[in-house]
Amino acid sequence: MSETHLPALGAVGSPASLESAAVIDGLSGRDGTNRSRSGHCQLAADTDREAVLAWLARYAGSPNTLANSRREAERLLLWALAERGKPLSSLTHEDLLLYQHFLADPQPAERWVMAPGRKLARGHPAWRPFAGPLSPASVRQAMVIVNSMLSWLVQAGYLAGNPLSLSRHRRSAAPPRVVRFLEDDLWSEVRSAIATLPKATEREQATYWRARWLFSLLYLCGLRISEVVGNTMGGFFSRTDPKTAKLRWWLHINGKGDKDRLVPATDELMLELTSYRHWLGLSPLPQYEEPSPLLFPVWWQAPSRGAIQWPVQMTRAAAHAVVKDIFEIASQRLRAKGPEHHARADKLRAASSHWLRHTMGSRLADGVDLRHIRDTFGHASLTTTGIYLHTEDDARHAAINGRHRLGWDSLAS
Repeated sequence: MSETHLPALGAVGSPASLESAAVIDGLSGRDGTNRSRSGHCQLAADTDREAVLAWLARYAGSPNTLANSRREAERLLLWALAERGKPLSSLTHEDLLLYQHFLADPQPAERWVMAPGRKLARGHPAWRPFAGPLSPASVRQAMVIVNSMLSWLVQAGYLAGNPLSLSRHRRSAAPPRVVRFLEDDLWSEVRSAIATLPKATEREQATYWRARWLFSLLYLCGLRISEVVGNTMGGFFSRTDPKTAKLRWWLHINGKGDKDRLVPATDELMLELTSYRHWLGLSPLPQYEEPSPLLFPVWWQAPSRGAIQWPVQMTRAAAHAVVKDIFEIASQRLRAKGPEHHARADKLRAASSHWLRHTMGSRLADGVDLRHIRDTFGHASLTTTGIYLHTEDDARHAAINGRHRLGWDSLAS
């Protein structure tokens, strides 16, 4: 294998150069020393690459998980071939200990590390799997993904055993506090940045309403960016609280791990929803199972007559770009106030959509039952009997609706 060029794994279902290189070198994994010989393999895969692609195919509906899993699988396969001269299905416990150390300092750097500031396609001769050494937390996460892959391949009957299962598994202490969230003053800067966006033209107004609605969803619902672009307006529904006879709105979300959960749609969120839909030229509330996206592109407006052709969902990258643009505007506004604000401005520039999820959790933890936060964020699997706990759900809705507000009306438009 070339010292200066490493083949890439390729997307699920597409041809890639890794398989060809492995076959040429006799390292396809067909005769791997850790291949299961039981005759009960549940995969059609005959090579390591095919087996890994079968594992990755499980994440086709979760783009972020797929990208992370693909990256770690690719790195391990390439390392096994280039550094150990063996296929994935021949790796031993000792090999994987060496790989763990390798992740913290990928050497030789000219083979493994991309030149600073460069972002190249995998087919480019100068492409490399790493941007630099991984932090301890990133090394741990990489090994978690590798362990998950190897365990699945054992369960599928492709591998005889998981070499990582021999490692000591020490439960790491939880971080003492969440640091990637926005304090009150920074969150105020973000809201002000949105509220003061230009609105002279129709496109500027569309940009304003999209940003306002997106940040409302992220902050008031704690949604992941992938959940914003992966769900529809048809997820909104209402039911009556039997104790108070109050109509409560909910948002059904299909989220990470293909898990469903109910998120309280607070009174304030529903006002934002009706305002956003009014701008789009839609009815105030979504219709039953309406297939419209939760977030519309800025160019879309409802037709004055005739059937509505809904736009396709925005991509995760496009929604992420909207969030980063707002954080950049807020950062620049704060930086313009003087040098004493530069450090805080830098924090805003570094923020992402997930910071708003942490911000919501931080706010709610001060006075709201942690069980309500757990269920709203989907941190724990719901038991089968959870579908009958409407009283618990109504208490959760009331708690969050009463304590968690965004406050657009307090800002100058």
